[in-house]
Amino acid sequence: MDKAELAAVLRTARARVRPVDVGLSTGPRRQVPGLRREEVAQLAGLSVDYVVRLEQGRGPKPSSQVLGALTRVLRLSDSDRDLVFRLAGSEPPQAGRVPMLIRPSVLRLLDRMSDLPAVVLSAKSDILAWNPLAAALFGDFSEWPPAQRNLIRQRFLSTDPDRITLTPEEEAATAAHCVGCLRTAQARYPGDPDLNRLIADLRSGSNRFDDLWRAGRSEQLRATTTTIQHPELGPLILDCDTLLVPDADQTLIVYSAAPGTPESSALDLLRVTGTERFTPLSARQAG
Repeated sequence: MDKAELAAVLRTARARVRPVDVGLSTGPRRQVPGLRREEVAQLAGLSVDYVVRLEQGRGPKPSSQVLGALTRVLRLSDSDRDLVFRLAGSEPPQAGRVPMLIRPSVLRLLDRMSDLPAVVLSAKSDILAWNPLAAALFGDFSEWPPAQRNLIRQRFLSTDPDRITLTPEEEAATAAHCVGCLRTAQARYPGDPDLNRLIADLRSGSNRFDDLWRAGRSEQLRATTTTIQHPELGPLILDCDTLLVPDADQTLIVYSAAPGTPESSALDLLRVTGTERFTPLSARQAG
């Protein structure tokens, strides 16, 4: 990591960005060209102190997520972005690959959704992040090996029981929809080796996936209603809405229930119990 050169590049880039470029008012008291440090920090989801230390060459090695947020706020070209990554001792994002870094603002949004289960998916349906209520609803995703944290891989290759329950008609429709979404991702990122490896694994490991793949349909995620069979609370019918993050080609999926419904009460209970498993009454009595 070349701290001094990274600091110089960040300071120069900040001075080039006009406040109006990022939706900020210039104001009558602005005495410096470009953005203020606190404005960069606010837009990137970082502390002002952290930005100051980076610009003074005193900061620790920034993560790829931090670098991605900074280079977006500073409106850097691809070549300048790559330079910043290399000066920070990291490999720059590779063009033509499915984005796997989550914007800090999306992570903040996920953190604020404390009363609704939510997960963030990549364009190829990797589970990139989730909140505690999603883990309480579906099980702790951190217990899955990272390479298996993909909803479509789990759908066609996993032997574990799925908590989402479907009628035969729903199962057929959603299976085709999942395959169509993956085909859409391949059209956008034909050179992504991880995506191509996933598709190859699915086609060789699931005859059904291969048949659907040959059908040639493309799809996108959409809002729906989902029935989830929770091991303690039973079936929960939840609305499933998809919020797109276009510049990252990612999706925030949020599960909710109308107020006053049994499902709403069940989510309230999950908010308290988290991933704890309930002890059956008979077991408590026996103890």
